This record gives sequence, structure tokens and C-alpha cells, in this order.
Amino acid sequence: MNTLFRTGLGYDVHQFAEGRKLILGGIEIPYEKGLLGHSDADVLLHSICDALLGALALGDIGAHFPDTDPKYKGIDSKLLLKHVYELVLSKGYILGNLDCMLLMQKPKIAPYILEMRKVIAGILDANIEDVSVKATTTEKLGFVGREEGAASYTTVLLIKNNNA
Repeated sequence: MNTLFRTGLGYDVHQFAEGRKLILGGIEIPYEKGLLGHSDADVLLHSICDALLGALALGDIGAHFPDTDPKYKGIDSKLLLKHVYELVLSKGYILGNLDCMLLMQKPKIAPYILEMRKVIAGILDANIEDVSVKATTTEKLGFVGREEGAASYTTVLLIKNNNA
């Protein structure tokens, strides 16, 4: 891969479930429900993984961490993101920036965004200014609006690391 810049788009969705912790952006957020998934179901980190993998045409998160593999049962998604970023580095790229959008009706996550950005920046060895996390509702429309689940979109820019 000799391209100077690579972009990627990630998307993930998980439904809410009783009896689960709500993990978003690598942190636990107090809420009556969590997201259902084979791993910790961190919809935000999963969309980042897919954006990074997509930027380098390396498939998707399901190809790398299949939900049929018991070793990923309940895994912390920070570990998945760390592994994906190691793949990015091995291909000779570093993060330029990423922009994430969480779609949730509830809970409000504005108080947690700075901490999420710090966690993500730490995993990606990035400046916090290069990590954007935003949230929006869907004005009570669709599965997000009915509070059945959450979704996340991420765009990412990777830059060829000429120091590698």
C-alpha cells in the first residue's frame, strides 16, 4: 500500500438488553440496560474498528473477531480496537483523525464524551484533538427512537507513516 491517505467508514448497531452493563467508548455508563452482543457490545468501538479495517480493505470486525468464536465471548472491545490498530500500524499507516457519531435516544452521554475521547486516543496513540465523538437522538423515530438499541457511525483518515 503506497497511498498517502486512506479513508474508512464504520457502522455498528446493537440492541438493548436487561442485565447487561452499558459500555460505550471503552467506559461503563450508568443505565438500566446494556447492549446485547457476543463481546461487551461497545457499539462505538466496533464502528471505529470497522472504519479502520475498511480504510485498508482488511474486511470487517466480524471477519477478524467472529461471534462464533468462544474466545471473544464477553471480550473487552478495547482489546479488539488495540488489535485492529496494530494491524493498521503493521500496514505502515497511522491515524490522521476519526469522527464518530453515536445514535441513542437514552441515556444522554454528553457528560461522558471527554472520557471516551481520552480512552480512544490512548488506544490509538493519538492526540485527543484527533478523536471526535458526538451523539444524537433520532427524535423518537426508528429502533433508536423507540429505545430498542443504539448505533454508531465512524469515519477515519489514515496517513502513510513515512517514519516506519
